[in-house]
Amino acid sequence: MNNLLRLEEGGARIALDDPWTLVRDPEPPLPRGKVILPLARWLENPREHAVWLGPDDEVEGLEQWFGQLPLIALDFPSFRDGRAYSQAYLLRTRLGWRGELRAVGDVLRDQLSHMRQCGFDSFAVREDKSVEDALKGLVGMSVLYGRSVIEPRPLFRRR
Repeated sequence: MNNLLRLEEGGARIALDDPWTLVRDPEPPLPRGKVILPLARWLENPREHAVWLGPDDEVEGLEQWFGQLPLIALDFPSFRDGRAYSQAYLLRTRLGWRGELRAVGDVLRDQLSHMRQCGFDSFAVREDKSVEDALKGLVGMSVLYGRSVIEPRPLFRRR
């Protein structure tokens, strides 16, 4: 994927070596190499590929596959659609997903900090946007008031 950012060891960087191809079209043929498939197509052969979930897909059914999944991608079909934030939070907190969690779709700089708080650790920034500029969106907040995946205690409990 182009324009990919990753969180590693507390910092963010531009990923130049992403082996994954997002396949939005559920029909064959598949491209060569590592692919991220829509849930319905992935369920046909769940051992070989990564999965991406749309906003209407349930995350709870994936728990049985956690040991074999290399990554889960969650789709933002529009910057106004925030259902993937809830999916990410559920995957990280309630279901215990520890692997790569990637934001795909209409991913913009202004959303990255909140995506991080919900548990995303890689971000496929929209291709018509600058990945260098988007990287700045991950370093803006130094204090979080509310709970998040990163810091489950609210600010008043941290004092």
